[in-house]
Amino acid sequence: MADWGAVFMAMMLFVLLTPGLIVQIPGQSRLAKFANMQTDDISIFVHSIIYFAFISILLLAIGIHVYAG
Repeated sequence: MADWGAVFMAMMLFVLLTPGLIVQIPGQSRLAKFANMQTDDISIFVHSIIYFAFISILLLAIGIHVYAG
């Protein structure tokens, strides 16, 4: 049986934390802008730090496992 937890969580977090798709932190004129579909270098860096923190917490600290098959 294969453990698909890491793949599933990485895919979901990547989609949700794409800068500009749902929220962009920091926004160009405010702290956060919602659904503007634009991005810049600082927001890419901030979202990658948030992604790393969430994936580390979910996979290492909590230990999410999804078994298929």
